[in-house]
Amino acid sequence: MAVLQNNQRTHLIQRLDITHQIRDFLTDRRARGLSSRTVAFYEEKLGIVARCLEEAGVTEVREIRPTTVRRLLLDLGETHNAGGVHAVYRSLRAFLNWWAAEVEPEGWRNPLAKVKAPRLDEPPLEPVSLEDLGRMLDTCQPRTFHGERDRALMLFLLDSGCRRGEVHALDVGHVNLGNGSVLIVRGKGGKMRVAFVGAKTRRALVRYLRERGAVKDSDPLWVTTQGGRLSLSSLREVIRRRAERAGVAEPSLHAFRRGFAISALRAGCDLITLQRMLGHSSLAVVSRYLKQVEDDLREAHQRVGPVDHLL
Repeated sequence: MAVLQNNQRTHLIQRLDITHQIRDFLTDRRARGLSSRTVAFYEEKLGIVARCLEEAGVTEVREIRPTTVRRLLLDLGETHNAGGVHAVYRSLRAFLNWWAAEVEPEGWRNPLAKVKAPRLDEPPLEPVSLEDLGRMLDTCQPRTFHGERDRALMLFLLDSGCRRGEVHALDVGHVNLGNGSVLIVRGKGGKMRVAFVGAKTRRALVRYLRERGAVKDSDPLWVTTQGGRLSLSSLREVIRRRAERAGVAEPSLHAFRRGFAISALRAGCDLITLQRMLGHSSLAVVSRYLKQVEDDLREAHQRVGPVDHLL
């Protein structure tokens, strides 16, 4: 009986330590249906937290104090950039909020209530250069498999605003060539949504599919010459090769999504609509695109402002 009680106490102590609590938190995130990438993000950042707290002699969540968190952030600032430190802070905040709701500890106050988020200077999100993209499109030889595929792919990336993983996962049947709707079935967090492409992109897709020959709805949309689905690395290789042939800087796959967002805002799209088209769960990232559009307006005013230029 004494051995059993000791084992129970040992198990209880283990369950209270930070490492086990983090495991329970990650289990909760998976149960909520968060994407594997999001769960992996939390696991990585909270692993950093656990190691740092262990070095500081803090082994239980209750022992975390505001001063503990401030020291943690300062120490991380020696080895991480501002974005990395902020990512750890966000993960810790999510974990502590979950722990407070899950455990309901009597008399415990969340230490982050007294710790401000570390400052994060957000650099502009650079879109794909439309001039460079035009040169890349010029390298695509018409009426050839690679030429029509690569042209359709680049136009699709810009026109749809889809994430690279969403583009990679598309099947032929997910794209309605009649009205331009695109069913995204493996979006962020496993959520389904609809994106759209315009008439020019649809015509490029028709020419590409014509070069492929007979296809079924269940076939991958973007394929190799052998008919297998293009991997993410192969998608990037398409862009790298076209940029090299055009003699321009290689844009990232995500730069096309940024190009879509900024073009939409410049055309007068409102933030809520853009948020829905991009599939974002909040306006935070979308607002960063808006800053660049405001910079455009500021520069335009500097060029044509009547007081400065006419009086």
